[in-house]
Amino acid sequence: MSKQRIAVALLTMSAAGFGVWKSSESFTGQAVIPTKGDVPTLGYGSTRYEDGRSVRMGDRVTRERADVLARNLMKADERQFADSLPGVRLYQQEFDVYVDFVGQFGIGNWRASSMRKRLLAGNYAGACDALLRYRFSAGYDCSTPGNRRCAGVWTRQVKRHERCKGAQ
Repeated sequence: MSKQRIAVALLTMSAAGFGVWKSSESFTGQAVIPTKGDVPTLGYGSTRYEDGRSVRMGDRVTRERADVLARNLMKADERQFADSLPGVRLYQQEFDVYVDFVGQFGIGNWRASSMRKRLLAGNYAGACDALLRYRFSAGYDCSTPGNRRCAGVWTRQVKRHERCKGAQ
């Protein structure tokens, strides 16, 4: 049986994709700044609440609330992501990878990305490869060997790239 791409507007983050998101982010019960130059993050990588308020240092959350918060914010990211790709069709795994990217780097970076431009042009493999262009945090190249500042940013991009290429 051959798999088929599905209209982005019909997709939502899979349970497996959400699990990857949570494990990539790790749980923090109190707000932290995960990498130099980043903003306060809480729970499973949440930088804001459902009402739009930003997470502030000193904020705390339970695992249960962090799960709900992450899923609610992921749903908002899914809608904005789908709206940015009219007429595009993706495999579920591709959708999960790109929504995970939006959750980390933001919808503004997604809209300006070469990934989005390539998907709109039907260049699926090129869009996967463009994931590797996002390796900076606060101007620092996180792919620098031996870096202790933001190595996780690069490791996560490499894993996204592998999952995306694996869906091809």
